[in-house]
Amino acid sequence: GLAADLVGWPARRRLERERGERVAEVLELCGLTELRDAYAASLPVGGRRLVELARALADRPRLLLLDEPTSGLDAEQTVRLREVIAALDTTVLLVEHDMGFVMDACDRLVVLDLGRVIASGGPADVRDDPVVRAAYLG
Repeated sequence: GLAADLVGWPARRRLERERGERVAEVLELCGLTELRDAYAASLPVGGRRLVELARALADRPRLLLLDEPTSGLDAEQTVRLREVIAALDTTVLLVEHDMGFVMDACDRLVVLDLGRVIASGGPADVRDDPVVRAAYLG
């Protein structure tokens, strides 16, 4: 609390040091270390998206929900996002339309068509599923 901050208790100093170390880890993981002192609002859209991800990861979530995370990312940032997801020790629920990214990033897929599950399984199984091909490839 405020009193601990004002007095500078050892437990508070340790907590602040641990938070700083975690921030450094997450910035490195997301490829944002060189932007550490930049204002997020001054970054291009892709950079802001990676900052959003870093903020979510700082608290070590057990479950991470990502909705269209590649939106606004360039090819290099998309590769970085894929690497970040692969390095996580957490469950990721990903909603994404970039099928190349999904196939590379996910171990298990659930495919919906108009809100109905039409397939689930590994990337190869889903890619080869005739119902998925008919729904998405015509």
